[in-house]
Amino acid sequence: MKSGSEKLTDKEDRSCHVMVVDDSAIARGIVTRTLEEEQGIKVVASVPNGLMALKAIGNHEIDVVVLDIEMPQLDGLAALPQLLERRPGLKVIMVSSASQRDADISLKTMAMGAADYVAKPMAGLGGAESFRAELVRKVREHGARRTASARKKHTPAKSAASTGVQPAASRKPARKLVKPEVIAIGSSTGGPQALAEVLRNIDPAFTQPILVTQHMPATFTALLAEHMTRYSGRLAAEARDGEPLEPGRIYIAPGGKHMLVEQRAAGGAIIRLDDGPPENSCKPAVDPMLRSLAKTFGERLLVVILTGMGCDGLKGSQTVIEEGGRVLAQDRESSVVWGMPGAVAQAGLCEEILPLWQIGAAIARIAGGEGK
Repeated sequence: MKSGSEKLTDKEDRSCHVMVVDDSAIARGIVTRTLEEEQGIKVVASVPNGLMALKAIGNHEIDVVVLDIEMPQLDGLAALPQLLERRPGLKVIMVSSASQRDADISLKTMAMGAADYVAKPMAGLGGAESFRAELVRKVREHGARRTASARKKHTPAKSAASTGVQPAASRKPARKLVKPEVIAIGSSTGGPQALAEVLRNIDPAFTQPILVTQHMPATFTALLAEHMTRYSGRLAAEARDGEPLEPGRIYIAPGGKHMLVEQRAAGGAIIRLDDGPPENSCKPAVDPMLRSLAKTFGERLLVVILTGMGCDGLKGSQTVIEEGGRVLAQDRESSVVWGMPGAVAQAGLCEEILPLWQIGAAIARIAGGEGK
């Protein structure tokens, strides 16, 4: 038994260990205080640039790094791959301004291995309650996954059957399968990387329009569309109110608006952007998109729920199933966070629960009318 005066070492302490890297002493102080006020989070290092971060990573057991982009000597973009090389499995959350340049860099860092990002508010960090709440939530989630991964190395692996989560198709009578006319994808944390992997594996010959709701602010969603165009070989763009659904297009829900669809009297469907309140604390949210698609397309709809925190997409997927549509979900092992896909999987709504690398092929198979 340790006396009250004895301190736990980094390895003995089971809290989430965080390093804050930012050249602004004020920003470091705000982020550090914000995190240390939370039970179960401990800031073990606070440094002003990437060089200092590389030194600190060898002296502490660190689960999560909160990494600024703009710094002297060694910036976040240059420091990221070196941090990941020295500490495989490290969770790095990028902190950037909402400028187009920094948003673009944040998306690039996720392709390089960053786990997530948080956008700095324009007015500074001092009064930004939403920024601090988002930061704490993401540090907790990624810290929990990091420590769980470390523990898993010493725990026998469970089979899919032992988890109690099986595809719905394995428990329900077979039904006639209809070729989908529209594909909908919902994602959040880890979504940009997952979307890139999925979309690059769908043959451009399949012409169904693809609607994507990814939890992101406005500047980021416009850039996400540009990235998805490059990865997929299809035209991807932020959706515009009133535009028709066209074959082969990818429509990205713009930050700050829910993306819906509406049946036209003359035939076909059009996009509607909705400025209603957030759902599941998100705007855009996946549930409104799925509800409108289920109402419009019914059994001619295929839904894919990818990695993300929370349960956005669960209620919408329930409506999709009620209307005869089909739902796939990413599996736990390949998800950055198994919140959203886990919610639909555990509710028994999924026809298939697949690793990320198999999802693109599954979409192509179903979109081609081959069914299972």
